[in-house]
Amino acid sequence: MLAAADTYVVVLALPDMMAGAGLGIQALQRGTPIISGFLLGYIAVLPLIGRLADLVPRRHILIACLAIFVVGSAVTAVAVELPVMVGGRFLQGLGGGGLVPATLALVADLWPPGRRGMPLGLVGAVQELGAVLGPLLGAAVLLVSTWRAIFWLNVTLGVLCALAIWALGRTAGRSRDEGAVARRSSRLMSLLIVVVALIATVLTVLALWAPQALVTSVAYGEPFVPLAPGSGSRAATPIGLAAAVAILVLGLLSAPRWLPLLLRADLLGATLVALALGSLVLTFSSADPETEVLGPWGLWLLPVGAVAVVGFVIRQRTAADPLVAPGVVRGRVGPALVVSLLVGAALVAIVVDVPLLARLDGETTQTQAALVLVRFLVAVPVGAVLGGLLLRRIGPGLVAAPGLALAAGALVVMATWTRGSLAEDVSTTLVLAAAGLGVGLAIAPVNDAALADARDDAHGTVSSLVVVARMVGMVVGLALLTAVGLRRFYDAVALLPDPTDAQALLDAGVVQVQTVFTGAAIAAALAALLALRLGRRSADRDRVTAS
Repeated sequence: MLAAADTYVVVLALPDMMAGAGLGIQALQRGTPIISGFLLGYIAVLPLIGRLADLVPRRHILIACLAIFVVGSAVTAVAVELPVMVGGRFLQGLGGGGLVPATLALVADLWPPGRRGMPLGLVGAVQELGAVLGPLLGAAVLLVSTWRAIFWLNVTLGVLCALAIWALGRTAGRSRDEGAVARRSSRLMSLLIVVVALIATVLTVLALWAPQALVTSVAYGEPFVPLAPGSGSRAATPIGLAAAVAILVLGLLSAPRWLPLLLRADLLGATLVALALGSLVLTFSSADPETEVLGPWGLWLLPVGAVAVVGFVIRQRTAADPLVAPGVVRGRVGPALVVSLLVGAALVAIVVDVPLLARLDGETTQTQAALVLVRFLVAVPVGAVLGGLLLRRIGPGLVAAPGLALAAGALVVMATWTRGSLAEDVSTTLVLAAAGLGVGLAIAPVNDAALADARDDAHGTVSSLVVVARMVGMVVGLALLTAVGLRRFYDAVALLPDPTDAQALLDAGVVQVQTVFTGAAIAAALAALLALRLGRRSADRDRVTAS
């Protein structure tokens, strides 16, 4: 929930964050890396973290990811320049994204097939609940403090979560090969690493915080003077350079502890898949969904991503121990991945285009439009819990397929909405709630089917692939549906007798939204059909019958 909430927490705080980085509201496009940086970190390294979760205790992965999340939150909180802020958001995404596959793999460790439905439903519910609480939490904090307090709150919550996991989860997340995780360093080396880590931490904090008493001091202010006169940068300073050197030394000293594990997890393959996913994310997430499909770097990044995909396929076939081991994607894992991909496409259409339709009346503010979306978001966690409960009685396919069919039907209705439709609170709330309930019903069954057919030593890998499939569906689905919608929009504008008529242009915008909803309905319907392959019998009932 913490990771999901942070995905949406900047919705209302983005203008203030841009101002904190020295950007005006007129430079809104330059602020998009604040969002895409988090998304890049969230997606790009998920396969690697999933693989690591199969090699070391899950608890270690959860605590490490929370530590990265806390560091990223702290960096974002003190940032006064865009590159530092984007770097902090990237670390937040990296740590937050890694929490999901490790948690799903824990469920597979602690509950047998047939008993995982409710735990998976709860995990899905709290994750989706984060999407609701994120904007509300951001708004509440902004009422009493600045945007920086949002990220200091993240630091506090992340530390508390890490302490709770450490205290309560000592026996959870059993590793299959704990004895060969890493070699222990000598006590002297451990002490040296701790000292260098403290030095790096102090230097980094001083560089990014830049206490006014030191900066303005005649005796101690020189290390805080920017290397480029007039730049105002806190990172590009002598003390910032010293912090970077200390971090590099720390990495070199500690490499014997983590590098062998990364190599065992196939670091090269993970780098290639990260490059491919990163190119995909930056190509589409940096685009303005209302006006364009590809971001400004799309024509350069897509070929790079394609080369990385080819390299990854070759690596998978030639490596002795590849990132995704042979036989991991088997049985119902493949259909589950495709269903997750299609659900992501349908989900993002609702999340993006419902607020867009609300704003097309010319009077609704961005905040009011976001609140309209809450009618959908609240129903998703309810559906996730209900789906988990139903798995005790019927199979994943018979839970997910009707739910996705319900979502498809709701999207068909939404495709008929016009500019004034959202003013009808009761009817539109019912439709949005039905769509959210349907999407939520599919969450636990998809994960349950994938984990049930996954190898026992690959639960982390499979969980990460399911999450990646959904996120890729969201990114690529939004781009493709927007491309078709924009084409319909421009066709409608071309037929206008007066292309400068503001009301007529808004009506043409409705055509774009209706097209996107239609495409999302098709995606949900295809997912419903494919979901039937997830299984029609409950594993729990099968076990009872067998015994």
